[in-house]
Amino acid sequence: MIAARVSHLRHRGSHHDGRVTYVELFFDLVFVFAVTQLSHLLLQHMTLRGAVETTLLMMAVWWVWIYTSWITNWLDPDRRPVRLMLFALMTVGLVLSASIPEAFAERGLSFAVACVLMQVGRSLFMLWALKRHDTGNYRNFLRITVWLALAAVFWVAGGIAHGDRRLAFWIVALAIEYASPAAGMWVPALGRSTPDDWRIDGGHLAERCAGFIIIALGESVLMTGATFSEMAWEPATIKAFLVTFVGSVAMWAVYFNVGAERASRLIASASDPGRLGRSGYTYLHILIVAGIIVSAVANELALAHPDAPADEGTLIVNLAGPMLYLVGTALFKRLSAANIPLSHIVGLILMALLGATASFATPLLLSAGSTAILVVVAVWEWASFRPRH
Repeated sequence: MIAARVSHLRHRGSHHDGRVTYVELFFDLVFVFAVTQLSHLLLQHMTLRGAVETTLLMMAVWWVWIYTSWITNWLDPDRRPVRLMLFALMTVGLVLSASIPEAFAERGLSFAVACVLMQVGRSLFMLWALKRHDTGNYRNFLRITVWLALAAVFWVAGGIAHGDRRLAFWIVALAIEYASPAAGMWVPALGRSTPDDWRIDGGHLAERCAGFIIIALGESVLMTGATFSEMAWEPATIKAFLVTFVGSVAMWAVYFNVGAERASRLIASASDPGRLGRSGYTYLHILIVAGIIVSAVANELALAHPDAPADEGTLIVNLAGPMLYLVGTALFKRLSAANIPLSHIVGLILMALLGATASFATPLLLSAGSTAILVVVAVWEWASFRPRH
């Protein structure tokens, strides 16, 4: 097998060696587009089927992104071949993102092929880069490539199929990809990977995932600003604009005030960063990102129809977005604390109470209620952890 003659791996040993590079941030721009597409898709298909399809596509997009972040944890993006690989992934990623609105219509095969090219192609590049320079990780990526190749069969089959068969094939493909880390990437004759095999720079992975949260929150702010700019600036619209923006700020505070930095310190100093990276960042962050995307849809509805009667879909997204976000951040913070934050538990209870009493609310009132609860959670947590003299 062709293998790289020189090492393209990151050097380890100093803080500078684990920094997030500019080309990684440039790569992330593709996923600003992807998150926007997902928000618009859910907004246009406010049904159970639409929610299932959007969830599946979001999980596929997240898996492509998080796998790439693991890759650049080992590879040095300042190396020319690694940069070219990332640029190639960006090209295919744009096709993936552009296919999202019609992924369950005429662009299903385009989405599937783009997903397969990114997942399998990136893993083949890793085999080329690792063979002569990291035998243990090379075996890990042999296992990963086998699992991704198996999932690729179902991605392409789903892209060719239509309707319920496409959905079924893609659920199987996603189940294979998501189950593989939990199964240790077990492959006959190659054995199983353990968390100890994944020697990563924990601080780098934490910073990458925090950056994705910024991307998702930024997309929510962009949707708010774009919608507000196109509407008549009446009192109800201005109130909705202020409420939705404050909600985005509160979501930022809930994640970044305490949890992000504390978890970053934990994984950076952990003896088994691979285990924390898998559970805390690879899996749990899905809930956090999903909460932001659903909340962005709720913000759009509050701006577009602030005083109209809230239908069932509007009620669900106003509650589901913040609740997904609070559940995700609570479980994430539990990794670096003795207990689940009480502020988050109270926030979830208040969200449930808001849902029980919101039958006659408007989108603006629902948004204001969920925003107020997020502010309470953020302030409570900040007050609990600020230094006392």
